[in-house]
Amino acid sequence: MSKKKTIVVKGTEIAVSITKEGEYISLTDMLKAKDGDFFISDWLRNRNTVEFLGIWETVNNPDFNYGEYAIIRSQAGLNSYKISVKEWQEKTAAIGLKARAGRYGGTFAHIDIAFEFGMWISAEFKVYLIQEYKRLKTEENERLKLDWNLQRTLTKINYHIHTDAIKEKLIPKELGRKEAALIYASEADVLNMALFGKTAACWRNENPGASGNIRDHASLEQLVVLTNLESLNAILIQQGQPQSERLLELNKIAIQQLKTLLQNKALKKLK
Repeated sequence: MSKKKTIVVKGTEIAVSITKEGEYISLTDMLKAKDGDFFISDWLRNRNTVEFLGIWETVNNPDFNYGEYAIIRSQAGLNSYKISVKEWQEKTAAIGLKARAGRYGGTFAHIDIAFEFGMWISAEFKVYLIQEYKRLKTEENERLKLDWNLQRTLTKINYHIHTDAIKEKLIPKELGRKEAALIYASEADVLNMALFGKTAACWRNENPGASGNIRDHASLEQLVVLTNLESLNAILIQQGQPQSERLLELNKIAIQQLKTLLQNKALKKLK
C-alpha cells in the first residue's frame, strides 16, 4: 500500500508516491509543465535515457534482465525504435519506472530517475523540482524530529546493539583477491559482498526460514553505509572500473564507515 503526497513545482501539482519499494514521482504530472507535444515514450526512446536507466537498474535491481536491455540499447535512437514504459517493465523486469492504471494512475519514476526526467522539461524545472522535494522531506523530518532523512525501511527497523561482540559481527571481513576474482551476476551482489561478505543467494541458503532478503535484516548502520556504497558504485561504473577492483574498494570503504558509525554517539541516540 502506498501513501500519496503532493508537491507544486512552478505551478504544476505533482504526485509523490511513497511505497515500501521507495519513493516515486509522477512523470505524467511533470509532463504537464512541458510546452508542445511531448510524450514519455519520446524520452524513453533516447539512447542517453536508455543507458542511464540501464545503469540505475544495474545498481539497484538484482533481477534486471540484461539480455533484453542489450537488445533495447542497440535499437535506441533509431527512427524506427519506440518503446512504452509498460514494455520496458515487462521486457527488462525494471523497477525504476512504473506504469499504473486507473483514475490516479500514470507513469511514476523513482526519485533518481524523476530528477533526470526533469531536465527534459527544462533545467529550471529540474532545479525547482529538487528544491520542492527537499522541502517535502525536510518537513517530514521535522515532524519526526530526526536529524536526517531515514530512507525506506530505516524507520521500521528496531535495532539494538547489546555487546561489543555483536558490533564486531556487523563489520565485514576484508575481502581478498580470490573473492574479487569471481564474477557476480548483479551489481546488487557486488554491494552485498562488499558490505555483508556474502551474496543474496548465499544468505537465503543460510536462512531458509527467514522472511525478506539480506537487506531487510540489515542494521541501521549497514543501511546507511549501503546507501553510500550505491552512489559510489554508480560513479565507479561510469568510470569504467572493473568489477573486481570496485568490489575491493567498496569493501574497504564499508569497513571504514561501519567502524565510524558504530562509535558514533549521535547515531545511538536515534535508536
